[in-house]
Amino acid sequence: MDLSDRAVLVVGGTSGIGRELARRFAAAGSTVAVGGRGAEALSALSDEGFGTFAVDVTDGASVARARDAVLAAYPELDTVVTMSGVMLLEDLRDPAHFEAARTTIDTNLVGTIRVIDAFTPHLLERGAGTFVTVTSGIAFLPFAPMPTYAASKAGVHAYSEALRAQLDGTGVSVVELVPPAVAVAGQEKANPRALPLDDFATEVMGLLARNPTPDEILVEGVLMHRWAERDGTYDDLVAQRSQALDTLLPGRKG
Repeated sequence: MDLSDRAVLVVGGTSGIGRELARRFAAAGSTVAVGGRGAEALSALSDEGFGTFAVDVTDGASVARARDAVLAAYPELDTVVTMSGVMLLEDLRDPAHFEAARTTIDTNLVGTIRVIDAFTPHLLERGAGTFVTVTSGIAFLPFAPMPTYAASKAGVHAYSEALRAQLDGTGVSVVELVPPAVAVAGQEKANPRALPLDDFATEVMGLLARNPTPDEILVEGVLMHRWAERDGTYDDLVAQRSQALDTLLPGRKG
């Protein structure tokens, strides 16, 4: 991927990894627009020189309006990054968890599909372009306190594989970004092993720039998650990670 001459939309780019990747694409020479829900964050990014667009990926009408506005402003758009996501704790013994599960699926999985569906006709008409979907190491090595998050990201992985196969030969590629824990949104407090955002973004951009660009962007810190089953470490690692239940869901054995 030539990072110096892209027209990029980062949906869910108002904070964290998405915002940092938007800045990295811009620094490399690409034209970058950002979509998200937070008006204040969008305003701040506009002040930095980004095109900004209000979009709620859980609302099909909002996604359609954003698509129309983006393509009117950036008819040369060739790269769509689907960053929107939520991470919610769930106690599966409590039926009230279902609302968190529904929100997670609608945002992480269905929201990704809404965005892809909205921009697929444009990229197909161009005959060239890239979707960058975003999953997680947790898609491959579940984290018990966030069961639906893991399921949603595993779903995005499977969807990305199918999308890549269906778009083969069209000129539109599908790249899956698989982050490990990254030190954003307080994750560094819960997980001292979380990668510094700057280091993560540098490694990601280096992998995106490879020729050919890998189908999966796997930084070194996520390899233990991605290949746990292959390496025979899956059961032990899931058991280790499940110990967090006692801290994150206190009283669950009561």
